[in-house]
Amino acid sequence: MFELIRANKRRAFILMAAMAALLGALGYGLGLALWHRPLEGLVVAFVIWAVLAFVTWFQGDALILQASGARRIEQKDHPVLFNVVEEMTIAAGLPKTPEVYILDVEAPNAFATGRSPEKAKIAVTAGLLERLNRDELQGVIGHEIGHVANRDVLYMMVATIMIGAIVMLADIGFYSFLFGGGTGGRRTSAGGGGGQAQAIMMLVALVLVILAPILAQLFYFALSRRREYLADASSARYTRYPEGLASALEKIAANTTPMPQVSRATAALYIANPLKTSARGLSDLSSTHPPITERIRILRSMSSDASYASYDKAFKNVSGRAVGVVPFSAARESDAVQTRAASDNASAAVPSRASRRRDTTNALWSAQGYRFIDCPCGVRLKVPPRFPKDVVTCPNCGRDHSLKH
Repeated sequence: MFELIRANKRRAFILMAAMAALLGALGYGLGLALWHRPLEGLVVAFVIWAVLAFVTWFQGDALILQASGARRIEQKDHPVLFNVVEEMTIAAGLPKTPEVYILDVEAPNAFATGRSPEKAKIAVTAGLLERLNRDELQGVIGHEIGHVANRDVLYMMVATIMIGAIVMLADIGFYSFLFGGGTGGRRTSAGGGGGQAQAIMMLVALVLVILAPILAQLFYFALSRRREYLADASSARYTRYPEGLASALEKIAANTTPMPQVSRATAALYIANPLKTSARGLSDLSSTHPPITERIRILRSMSSDASYASYDKAFKNVSGRAVGVVPFSAARESDAVQTRAASDNASAAVPSRASRRRDTTNALWSAQGYRFIDCPCGVRLKVPPRFPKDVVTCPNCGRDHSLKH
């Protein structure tokens, strides 16, 4: 497991270094072509990146949660969800149970954020809680915990910073060319060597302006797609039930409800691409996620062994690729993990979808500050956070309940 994390970090570092080099080249080229001062271009690139990095490092997770409309909930608000998160935290060996958030969104989806395992957050949508049984929910939470354990979340946040800086610098260059002509206030003879050199510099800078955001996105896709496979493998190992995640992904893929509050910058954080998910669960080459249909087939191709080695073998068989997704040493040293049977699917006590919807609705009310009072007559009263009175009366039996405690 530690070798998997080390390999994950090593590959991420290489990609981050490549994106940083791309950002530096863009800044240098623009500085040379627009201002005839390449070092100034490097400084501008660094300043843009530093500001975004500072904000994201200290407030990145809060901004992502706020932008998605997530609200924090406590264990009393949704005990089943918290129990699943605690189970997967123990299975992954994390030092602290992540904070749990809920999104008032009909589409089923989930994501993890936070710069370290100690500061991790797990967010799930109301639609996910309503649609999934416990085994399926465990599979999804195992996937998100896998992102936290594999140290994916921090690198995804850093990747988002780098792309933001590259796109911002490219926009500066584009509008400078558009409105300033790229002369930087200096003109040279078009017929002399200086004019030819300037024209070449302008052309190179323009090419960088166009290609840099595209290359950055390609780096981003390479970073996130591999991590989705590794998180699926982690979920299968933690839960010992690959079918749980496979079934959950099937339900997520069948959803057609849009998630308009999701941006392209945060889409890669979700378990399934909220911008591209279709009824067939396909994703194109521009997606930050591998095709859901392929992920499902890999999980269902695993044998009775839920280890990393078993997932890697299934990945090769399904994808037809000679090279697996799990680092060789981690797959070689992976111990066999016997899969288990379904836990609650055959039980008569399985909560119905109506029951899950009620529990989810109550959790949303609680996240918004509502108080719940259970009257002896059997009615549950929901009291808004700014209720003007100190006493609330049950509409069914007329009993008064004090709100002072």
